[in-house]
Amino acid sequence: MRIRVVHETIYTYEQPARGLVQVMRLTPRDHDGQYVRTWRIDTSIDGRLTAREDGFGNIVHWFTPDEPADALTIRVTGEVDTEHTHGIVRGTVERLPDEFYLRETDLCAASPELHAFAEAVAKDGEPAPLAILHRLLGTVPRAVVYEPGPAANGVPAGQAFAAGKGICQDLTHVFIAAARHLDIPARYVAGYRARDDGEADVEAPHGWAEALVPDLGWVAFDPCYEDAPSEGYIRVATGLDYLGAAPIRGSRTGGGTETLDVKLRVEQGRAAVQS
Repeated sequence: MRIRVVHETIYTYEQPARGLVQVMRLTPRDHDGQYVRTWRIDTSIDGRLTAREDGFGNIVHWFTPDEPADALTIRVTGEVDTEHTHGIVRGTVERLPDEFYLRETDLCAASPELHAFAEAVAKDGEPAPLAILHRLLGTVPRAVVYEPGPAANGVPAGQAFAAGKGICQDLTHVFIAAARHLDIPARYVAGYRARDDGEADVEAPHGWAEALVPDLGWVAFDPCYEDAPSEGYIRVATGLDYLGAAPIRGSRTGGGTETLDVKLRVEQGRAAVQS
């Protein structure tokens, strides 16, 4: 499948913002089942855009404007060819040991109630890690009901579990926290997901999880949609939680009130057959 992305993030400031820095994890890499044909980041104002790699192996761009600005649009356009891999993730850049992904973070901090939930799921069937992860995939969306909303509304896993509802990153954090409590390395993935109904307009970038399965390696799980990410997904960045893989994080001096608007189209097409 060929997936075309047009992603605009539009910032407006009450007053010109100084010392503006935007850190962007918006560029996917090739791996088995994902092949980047074209990808481009453009900004509405002049400045310096530099690329580097972070500790997770993500491509990271840093943008600093030449002058104070009262508005900034970051526009991403690209095409990626994808293949169905049944959720198995291979050929990725791995910079960290597997045990690193057992670390707890503030967003993936589990409460005693979430610990008990994970332990109950683990005991309710076959003890193999893959079987446990598939049970988590089915039970997390029932414990935490998905409600659409902006990424800024995300809360720690224990809090989302207590509330019984959350956005996609909340369900993913609950899944990750439960897996880690069961000594299964897990991480957050940020990227794009094409809609099932074929419509191109999407509310926001998507987030899901990957967990390490013996003899298989990293396997993707999307608790928001109770499925393994397929050819309709573009994998962009990974981290211990959402903050480590967030598409854009920034800082500035002054500027007053900030207004944010996101416009995103993820369009499915048929990849050309290569001879």
